[in-house]
Amino acid sequence: MRYGILEREFRPHGKTTKTGACITVFLKIKHAIFQRKSHKVNWYFCCGLVFLFLVIIGLGTAGWKLNRVVNDAKELPIEAVVIKGDRKYTTDLEIQLALQSLLKSSFFSADVAEIQKKLESLPWVYRASVQREWPAKLKVFIKEQDVVAHWNSSSWLNRYGDVFDAAMSDDELTLPSLSGPEGMAKNILTTYEQLAELLKINGLSLNELSLTPRHAWNLLLDNGIQLDLGREDKISRVQRFIDVYPYLKNQDKAIAKIDLRYDTGLAVGWAKMQSESR
Repeated sequence: MRYGILEREFRPHGKTTKTGACITVFLKIKHAIFQRKSHKVNWYFCCGLVFLFLVIIGLGTAGWKLNRVVNDAKELPIEAVVIKGDRKYTTDLEIQLALQSLLKSSFFSADVAEIQKKLESLPWVYRASVQREWPAKLKVFIKEQDVVAHWNSSSWLNRYGDVFDAAMSDDELTLPSLSGPEGMAKNILTTYEQLAELLKINGLSLNELSLTPRHAWNLLLDNGIQLDLGREDKISRVQRFIDVYPYLKNQDKAIAKIDLRYDTGLAVGWAKMQSESR
């Protein structure tokens, strides 16, 4: 196809030049040619788009099928649960019942955090950890409560001062008994450990320790003697008792109670005569 160069005079201020008209027409022709070329189909680009679309569809389908498999308990069931850790109170049956509904999930879809939470809800379980082991096994590690004392007659204290509820056992009947206001368990346990150690090195044993609502401390020793310490100076008042106890125990009278709430001295309540001396 031939294109003719149309000449038109254009002169500024009414004057037309032949050169200016030629440039203008040439640019218009060039623009027309470019537009004709731009209408051609880019087959490489179109094929690329189709390929990308097919890849996306394929990945989506594969992902959907994989998701169905990993979440299907029939395809990837949990075949075994291995329980580790020293257990004195928690039975296999308790663990089985706790996990019965959760183990219906597949190996991959089983909620490990929920299994751990369920195990830690058992009365004597302090901590639990759960791990998957390919291809179809769960490993469970259980740490039981390290019980150190009775708490307020109906509960227990572990070594960290945490209160928990569990069925009584004959093995724990010899544990010390602690009692006090709610929220004071850790403080009372710490005080018990301090006083028990002080008494132990002097041949005495602390069976009971209580903190009254008015924050007064009361002790009961294994020999049946009750000590009233009051609110302050717990350690020094117990030490005062230890200092005079060798003399008191040599008396012909049995001691029932000793009142140590004085700045100096003490008052003794005798088991039979109920008289006091200072």
